[in-house]
Amino acid sequence: MRKAGYILLMVASLIWGSCSYDKGSYDYSDLKEPLISGITDQSVLTFSRLRVVPDLGDEEFSDGDYSFEWKVINNNGMQEPVVIGRERDLDYEVTLLPGAYTLYFTIYETATGLYWQQSAALTVSSSLSEGWMVLCSDDGRARLDIVSAVTGETVPDVLKASGMPQMNGPRRIQWLSGNTDAASPYYLLTDDGATRLGRDAFEWKPEYDFGYEVAVNDRLVPQVIVSAGFGKMTVGDGNAHYCEIMGIDGLYGSAVNKGFKVAPYIGANVLAEQVYAAVYMLYDIDNRRLMAYCPLLAANDLGGLDPLAGMEEMGQIAEGMAPGAGVVGNAFDSWPEGYELVYMENTRYDPGNAKMGLTYVLLKDGRSCHLYGVQLGDMLRYADCTYVIGKGDYADLSQCRNVLHKDALYAFSSLKNYMYYAIGDTVWRIDLSQEPVKEELQFTLSGEKITCLKFNLYQNSENRKKSYDLVVGSVKDGEGVLRVYEGRDSDGDFRKVEPQKYGGFAEIVDVTYKERVY
Repeated sequence: MRKAGYILLMVASLIWGSCSYDKGSYDYSDLKEPLISGITDQSVLTFSRLRVVPDLGDEEFSDGDYSFEWKVINNNGMQEPVVIGRERDLDYEVTLLPGAYTLYFTIYETATGLYWQQSAALTVSSSLSEGWMVLCSDDGRARLDIVSAVTGETVPDVLKASGMPQMNGPRRIQWLSGNTDAASPYYLLTDDGATRLGRDAFEWKPEYDFGYEVAVNDRLVPQVIVSAGFGKMTVGDGNAHYCEIMGIDGLYGSAVNKGFKVAPYIGANVLAEQVYAAVYMLYDIDNRRLMAYCPLLAANDLGGLDPLAGMEEMGQIAEGMAPGAGVVGNAFDSWPEGYELVYMENTRYDPGNAKMGLTYVLLKDGRSCHLYGVQLGDMLRYADCTYVIGKGDYADLSQCRNVLHKDALYAFSSLKNYMYYAIGDTVWRIDLSQEPVKEELQFTLSGEKITCLKFNLYQNSENRKKSYDLVVGSVKDGEGVLRVYEGRDSDGDFRKVEPQKYGGFAEIVDVTYKERVY
């Protein structure tokens, strides 16, 4: 008991001592807490004025007792916060780069440092943030016009003031955002070479030149670039080159084809979201046969095999790794050989629901015309793809009128098993599910010459249904016209579809839709 009493006495003395030295005086007042409202999501154009008037309730918040701050943070996390205002009401000329931001409004109490904050989404756009990229040949010069989905206006010749040297012989305008530097996801392909373009206003830097992506001494002039899985391929001047992008910023290496030339097309699965060991398809124009290329086969844990093989041999390799799942489908018995390649196109049409989009291969033998539908998947089948290779479709088009015309343009739908071709001013459709197949007239653009025919494969999920829209570029008296025919609701029959129409271009070579990348 004596010990317990001693402890209580010590505690009491400590309490008395601490109180005896507290001689401060306090002036307590009610804390005014603002009820902030009126800070709502905003969408603005660059160089416009952003005005926001917050509602703080009935209380007065004088500048002497309180301070205010408006700041934005880019949602991609790549930039520091930017203060855009220090007054209660925001009045700001937007000089931010296009992108998705979070806008923060903060009130600070000067005496205490306490603060209150409210946020909202801020989307900054420019006239170039979204719309059709229309690549034209302006007397041979590569010219890029933009039909802005933001302003509804056409912005001509956007590369002229970019500092990029003039490039001639335009071929393609492509978007490979998932497999390129996010700051420059667009590729311009020309006879003079290729370059990337900046994402915001197609700004250009010397290091965007395609030569910076190549590890060999040869100067590559790409005719096409296709990505699948963890890699991408390009073909130029009869040679195919592969670039690994699995966790590294890879470079294109030596040509994968040895002793023969390949056509300027690359087959790949453009449907599956995840592919680990992608199978690509090339056409050997010297020996007139389809070839398969699976770069991961060269890895030791996959046997250290030759990654380039004929389709039959690649099928045997696939069956050996996945019996019963290596090759699927029986649309044709044997792989074609001895024919001349006319055209090849990748689509998202998936007849077997195997996450393997159909790649159409158009071949000719004299006056005979053969169409093969090949499905390309994943050698490892870890993710989306059910099989490795598929024999998805075959059709004899020899009886279809003018299908092999020397000036014909071709396009294949991802909606259904439809093929379209254009000659001069006229477009036909072939329903490949019919037997026998036959062409049917779609429409004629009287007096115009069709120079571009395609389906744009959108990347953002909210736009995917527009991938069924037929895109047509034409020229008359030197002026290019762009038409977009709605495809989903019309079930791919464009005979009665009134297209969206845009004019004022030079001769249209290629068209790709620029989707928002934020």
